[in-house]
Amino acid sequence: MTSQEIRTLTDQYMMHTYGRFPVAIDHGEGARLYDPEGREYIDFTSGIGVSDMGYGYQPWVDAIAKQSNKLGHISNLFYTEPPAKLAQTLCQRTGMSCAFFANGGGEANEGMIKLARKYSFDKYGKGRATIITLNNSFHGRTITTLVATGQEVFHNYFFPFTEGFRYADANSLESLKAEAGEDVCAVMVELVQGEGGVLPLDQDYVQAVARLCRERDWLLLVDEVQTGVGRTGTLFAFQQYGVTPDVVSFAKGIAGGLPMSGILANEKCRDVLGPGMHATTFGGNPVCAAAGLVVQNTLTDAFLEDVQAKGTYLQNQIESMGLPCFGKTRGMGLMIGIEVRDGYTNKEIAARLIEHGLLVLTAGPGMRLLPPLVITKEEMDRGLAIMRETLG
Repeated sequence: MTSQEIRTLTDQYMMHTYGRFPVAIDHGEGARLYDPEGREYIDFTSGIGVSDMGYGYQPWVDAIAKQSNKLGHISNLFYTEPPAKLAQTLCQRTGMSCAFFANGGGEANEGMIKLARKYSFDKYGKGRATIITLNNSFHGRTITTLVATGQEVFHNYFFPFTEGFRYADANSLESLKAEAGEDVCAVMVELVQGEGGVLPLDQDYVQAVARLCRERDWLLLVDEVQTGVGRTGTLFAFQQYGVTPDVVSFAKGIAGGLPMSGILANEKCRDVLGPGMHATTFGGNPVCAAAGLVVQNTLTDAFLEDVQAKGTYLQNQIESMGLPCFGKTRGMGLMIGIEVRDGYTNKEIAARLIEHGLLVLTAGPGMRLLPPLVITKEEMDRGLAIMRETLG
């Protein structure tokens, strides 16, 4: 099919829930994507942080083919090898105790919220179920995770919402304490607020929140749907903050492009959810888990150090261009935010770059770059050249 035929068919038969750019993608290789007519695009998005191994990564392709031929799906009433090995790898690399696998980021955060409330109910009974999240956060699009999201723009249309959330300002312990009460069971944070504009939290603040959680027996819940799985230059961002959460969620790049997510819990929380209390039909799918093992095998210490170096290179190069529409850059690893100066809009900038062959994202009022972790210097330089030529 041609690009136009794909767009026409999509508009006719799919719900119009996405503000799509007028580009159809047919295939990819590395960090390069191609439309049906063969036009090339440099990808600085990786499917919003999902395709961390890029496109056509042969070990990933081979693992999926091999496992698909062996066993595509069986219910969680039985045991299979790939999710068991993936859980073992994640726990051993993080110091966490156990894993639960799901399908998407919102579902993972729902599981984390349920675990926190069950933990508190078991110890303290009813009336201690409130979770404090941060203003400008984003935790998902289910009814409950919409409320957990600390952005008023999302709190509309779908009433009535789930109760039990309050919001504090990021990097302000005083604001967090002001929202505290006898009804609180947990604090839930993104260490880098992704949808809010790629805003890293201060390390001192995060460590102070962790201490407060220990003092009051609140669970520290860390949403690493976007920051996890090597995106920030360590397997999880919390490993750069000097804290260990009680529960951490993950999704996006965990299976390199297949739908998979989950949570990791510490020893204190490993037995909070028992049989019949939480489940998902496709969680721990063996094909997704086999793909996830390839991702883990690729994310060596040396590879993750290179992710940090690539992120530093991109930030330095963008700032050195002195583009009139851009201010400062920020971020961790290959999760990069760019300030957009007054007089420009991020959607306008994104549209211009995509038109000229560079796929980018927006976040809050700024730009967001989430390239595949395997992106080469040549591919980065080509993307930077498009940026310079288009916006200079």
